Amino acid sequence: MIFPMQEIIHFYSQYSDDERLTRGLGELEFARSKEIILRHLPRDVQTVLDVGGGTGVYAEWLAALGHRIHLIDITPSHITTARSKRTSLASAEIGDARSLTWPDASVDAVLLLGPLYHLVETADRVLALREAKRVLRPGGLVFAAAICRFAPLLASLVEGYFDDPLFGSVLDRDLKDGHHRNTTGDPKRFTTAYFHRPEELIAEIGSAGLDLIELVAVEGPCWMATGSQAKFIECWSDEARRTRLVDLARNVEHDPMALSVSPHVMAVGHASP
Repeated sequence: MIFPMQEIIHFYSQYSDDERLTRGLGELEFARSKEIILRHLPRDVQTVLDVGGGTGVYAEWLAALGHRIHLIDITPSHITTARSKRTSLASAEIGDARSLTWPDASVDAVLLLGPLYHLVETADRVLALREAKRVLRPGGLVFAAAICRFAPLLASLVEGYFDDPLFGSVLDRDLKDGHHRNTTGDPKRFTTAYFHRPEELIAEIGSAGLDLIELVAVEGPCWMATGSQAKFIECWSDEARRTRLVDLARNVEHDPMALSVSPHVMAVGHASP
């Protein structure tokens, strides 16, 4: 029997996340996530843990801004890639979001832009958020991303595989309880994951003892701008259209309707002083 975390590590070992944020639809997610982070992160040098940060795309960006960034990820191949490509990082280590080795009150901010996708049990997600709170200095920030419950439904409608018989039972369970189990054999349908309702993420932030600052629809409905990945790439290459898409996503970022149709939502919280 392969346990969920072993399955997830195997998936990312075979299908690296290294380029996802720098091409296609991932570019909108990356642009908006950076904007949300910079809205709250102080400009003076901060010590930041990028927990579950893959190969370090966000970590490298923050390091270039002058912050001290420590990357932690559970997939060994991600850390190998980060150590070879992201030389500006303070460190890159294998680790688990649920059990950080850092001491209490030792960092200024924690990014959790991936772990909550793959911790399928509520208790594990709250544990990861509590660990983030534990290592934060008073007033420190946590940026926690989740995949929206409707993301697979909307993607299947936009991309035209909603009636794929192999995907049908997978999608039905996604919509019923958020537990994604890809039984199709197609890696394009992702790996074991949990898809949140916005109110669930809010509740988990509170259960971890963090104070919610804001809940944001990262892409909102704007990822559907052109109806296909290829056309989106063409659209994104046009500076005026790219700027307009980001502006529109920002304009609706707190609207409950936008939260329900955004592939990703981000909670920003802090540890009470």
